[in-house]
Amino acid sequence: MHGTTGSDPQTRILTGTPGLDDVLRGGLTPSRLYLVEGTPGSGKTTLALRFLLEGRQAGDRALYITLSETENELQAVALSHGWSLDGVTLFEMVAEDEFSAAHEQTLLHPSEVELGETVRGIIDLVERINPRRVVLDSLSELRLLAQNPLRYRRQILALKHFFARRNCTVWMLDDRTAEPGDLQLHSIAHGVISLEHSASDFGAERRRLRVIKMRGLQYHGGFHDLTIERGGIRVYPRLIAAHHHRTFSSLPVTTGLEGLDALLGEGLFPGTNTLLAGPAGVGKTTTAVRCMIAALQRGQKAAYFLFDERLSTLLIRSRALNMDLQPYLDSGLLQIRQIDPAELSPGQFASAVRSAVEEGDVGIVVIDSLNAYLHAMPSDNYLVLQMHELLSYLAQQGVVSMMILGQHGVTGDLRSDIDISYLADTVMMLRFFEAEGEVRKSISVIKTRTSDHERSIREFRIDQGGLLVGQPLRNFRGILSGVPIYHPEQGALLPLEGNSQ
Repeated sequence: MHGTTGSDPQTRILTGTPGLDDVLRGGLTPSRLYLVEGTPGSGKTTLALRFLLEGRQAGDRALYITLSETENELQAVALSHGWSLDGVTLFEMVAEDEFSAAHEQTLLHPSEVELGETVRGIIDLVERINPRRVVLDSLSELRLLAQNPLRYRRQILALKHFFARRNCTVWMLDDRTAEPGDLQLHSIAHGVISLEHSASDFGAERRRLRVIKMRGLQYHGGFHDLTIERGGIRVYPRLIAAHHHRTFSSLPVTTGLEGLDALLGEGLFPGTNTLLAGPAGVGKTTTAVRCMIAALQRGQKAAYFLFDERLSTLLIRSRALNMDLQPYLDSGLLQIRQIDPAELSPGQFASAVRSAVEEGDVGIVVIDSLNAYLHAMPSDNYLVLQMHELLSYLAQQGVVSMMILGQHGVTGDLRSDIDISYLADTVMMLRFFEAEGEVRKSISVIKTRTSDHERSIREFRIDQGGLLVGQPLRNFRGILSGVPIYHPEQGALLPLEGNSQ
């Protein structure tokens, strides 16, 4: 959190952009000059139009002065979002006839004349219309007219003092055409909001926002992801777990399987997260779904974030294992969101989880899997820290969260591209092993922070009846080497499918 502290600020005004007012912790101080900067395509115009429309709704007179775009272009932007600009005054500072041959000057450089005329034109327009909210788009045109930094700074200061006397809240847009490191405008403006726009090697382009300064106000610092959708910009405030807490019962809940509860000690605890790690095909998803169904049967709501497989495949497979999810989807207890990770930013994902918890009141969250989520955003260097913040948030909300992590290989030294086990409260290891010429599956709990868990390994089987967990197996050797070898003992293993009688 950044920003200066001081006396309580006066009444705030809203920007109208979902998420941005949360980042600003209530909105902007009125009657101040703000700088909104960003490269072309980052969303400055959309953000500014929404600011004026919010003012129109509040009864403020709104004015958009454009030095670069035409009125038709602004109307087209508004139309693309389903907005009507009725009641917002749009004004093009440069008329078409000013580009005619009669206005060309050959002996004198026109910058002095044109800059003075432009600034006077802005002042006259504001005095005539008397708006409460003004957008000036863009400062790069004034910078070109000024020709040198001193003259440019003087004109911006003149405009600032003029607007201050008229109780206007002003947004000046800038497309960052100045020399890198030129912070003149930052020192003049009351607040600075910076937009960034970048393209990754694969997948959707990414946009994010940062409040660089905001005098007299506290705000949430750092970068916040944003998207431009029909209806405007949506900002996804960076998740800060410490700001979200609620009281909840800490009593353990059952997984629905007596053997799994015994392995865990007492079951799963609200406010904890469980990591299911193992090779492909060992049954991680099935185990997580079985634990989730136990919660659904108790009447709890659940959210399943599906990265790896198609929703239809998950539903068909679960139904075949006597774990039909469709009734819970129909009743609204379960929400499954299939996610294309190449199109999703970390901020969007965190926002989706928050929405499920706070608006959907879910008690269990499953992330399937971490591999797809983390691999889809290789350019984001702090994904593990973001995951830590997300898990801390879920813990403070009393949610049982389950994460699936696929590991490379089938037997032996299984490895993963990331090590997130230190973030987990409980770690369950699912492994293949061989006995009597059969490939079998085992499950064990190697870590839990909430109870004294069972140290043994249990066999489990997945068949048409669902998930069956057997008794502890004692005749293993080579467990720590990563290649567990089982020496059969009469009656210890689960009977093979079809020979269960």
